[in-house]
Amino acid sequence: MKIGVPKEIKNNENRVGMTPAGVFELTKNNHEVYVQKSAGLGSGFFDEDYMEVGAIVLDTIEEVYASADMIVKVKEPIEKEYPLIKSHHVVFTYFHFASSETLTKAMIKSGAVCIAYETVECDNGTLPLLTPMSEVAGRMAIQQGAKYLEKPIKGRGVLLGGVPGVPPGKVLVLGAGTVGIQAAKMAAGLGAHVTIMDINMKQLRYVNDVMPNHVVTEFSSEFNIRNRIKDHDLIVGGVLIKGAKAPKLITRDMLKEMRPGTVIVDVAVDQGGCIETTKPTTHEDPTYIIDDVVHYCVANMPGAVPYTSTLALTNVTLPYVLKLANQGWEKACKNDESLSKGLNVVKGKIVYEEIAEAFNWSVDAMA
Repeated sequence: MKIGVPKEIKNNENRVGMTPAGVFELTKNNHEVYVQKSAGLGSGFFDEDYMEVGAIVLDTIEEVYASADMIVKVKEPIEKEYPLIKSHHVVFTYFHFASSETLTKAMIKSGAVCIAYETVECDNGTLPLLTPMSEVAGRMAIQQGAKYLEKPIKGRGVLLGGVPGVPPGKVLVLGAGTVGIQAAKMAAGLGAHVTIMDINMKQLRYVNDVMPNHVVTEFSSEFNIRNRIKDHDLIVGGVLIKGAKAPKLITRDMLKEMRPGTVIVDVAVDQGGCIETTKPTTHEDPTYIIDDVVHYCVANMPGAVPYTSTLALTNVTLPYVLKLANQGWEKACKNDESLSKGLNVVKGKIVYEEIAEAFNWSVDAMA
């Protein structure tokens, strides 16, 4: 199979869809790999690294798409890429369709096979291709939140870990999944007082067992959230409903109950955000303020640490890329149920129910 790895063109996205090590495995299996010039530079990989393992380096993104049968990316295609995606393409990347009707319609129109990393699902319900980026984003949520709590950037002026004689800051984490657990772990490591909320009691029991005593669990309800936001300094939104829009757990009116300088980091922004006032931002301009509350809603947080993120992503995507390349998408999805759940849009039709529901469309309907 001919596989294309284009350079990511989303704002400040420095990750790349495949490392040289991943390309080596593909060429070893007699596949042709086309990598766009300087695609790996942001992640610390040079064109020479790719050429040494058998990749063909092409100058432009147009050449990569024109040469490939399968496109392996990191982030969803943006408007400039829509015309490059054709009906013969298999596109394997993070799509997050439920957050963008425009993207969804464009991919339906393309006639391509769109397989989304974020909905590939194992038998036990885990999301193997989302997990490593959720781990990165969860940890970064505290790293960024701690920074934006500083007074010069309009935060409350709170040091999360406190100092002797001064109480630590308070962190509220919404969601006890991968993002939430990693955020709680980082915040606890800094010495902050952490409250983590979820509606899944089994997950809360797990968190209670593995976390230190200054991480407390609480059932997630509007009443409990309203109580906690009044005195917490940093709020992390880490809620995920697979393939669907995130629920709005904090509404606009609730911002007035927070103290000025409170920081919100909404990691769920890729799926529409779990805060009503969330809107996607970039690493270039990451924050905005509403009702004196600082919002950090960068839609590609792991892109800020591309070396770590690209290695972590290729570790988990490569086995699936090899299956798709070796067997073709139809046979690979038939033989691997977890991969088949990654099918979102196929040859002009939505085949993933939650996406259709996000826009009140019927499954298998064409937009």
